[in-house]
Amino acid sequence: MEDEEAAAVLKAVGRQVKAWREAAGMTQAELGAAIGYGDEMVSSVERGRRVPKPEFLEGADEVLGAGGKIAAMKKDVEEARYPKKVRDLKKLEEESVELGAYASHHIHGLLQTPEYAQALYAMRRPSYTEEEIERHVGARMARKSIFERVPRPLITFVQEEVTLRRPIGGRMVLRQQLEHLLGVSRLRHVEIQVMPTGCEDHAGMAGSLQLLKLRNGKTLGHTEAQLSNRLISESREVQIVEMRYGMIRAQALPPQESLVFIENVLGET
Repeated sequence: MEDEEAAAVLKAVGRQVKAWREAAGMTQAELGAAIGYGDEMVSSVERGRRVPKPEFLEGADEVLGAGGKIAAMKKDVEEARYPKKVRDLKKLEEESVELGAYASHHIHGLLQTPEYAQALYAMRRPSYTEEEIERHVGARMARKSIFERVPRPLITFVQEEVTLRRPIGGRMVLRQQLEHLLGVSRLRHVEIQVMPTGCEDHAGMAGSLQLLKLRNGKTLGHTEAQLSNRLISESREVQIVEMRYGMIRAQALPPQESLVFIENVLGET
């Protein structure tokens, strides 16, 4: 595992599965056969070395007569599957009263459909395994709970025009993605703006960025590059991120014009 927090969760789950299995007088092979898994998988889960899927926990709960106690750990296990950097960012997003993001190369993660995210991770090099792709897509989709949170945070995005036209996943995936953008843009607490490629003055040439204003009054910045993921907390650097994002929003098309722009791109796709 890549972090101690996730490893601790999986070990705790593994101990529970083992305790219930032994109390039921079953071997690992017998439990595996009863729920559709091999004894090696059961052994790996009990040792905290494999992340059990919800179906595994539900099946084990029923077969072992745990009365929901094993199945109740599904949420903790699901979160433990996500990369630590994603879990940390999700926690900050959940604490935000205002979130702003500029995306330069692809549709921002919080705005992506599962199909778009799947295609994006599938083209990574070195290649991810199917399990890794599933884990990353699941983590990205889990972050979207911010749109449903009450009280509603103010959420703003600026998307580079090229991100609306690049056919990641193919034409149909892109069409679904653009339709999703239009749907999200109609939420009262969300604004999406488009930065046209023809814009001559552009404050975002240094790349994508994210700005998070937390409930406690603190403001943080977040940036991602090729092989790094950086949280910005030093006040002077945060001021620079705020200044740049403010200028990017001022240079981009207003929300209503951006909505029309996205509809036109959808019509051309």
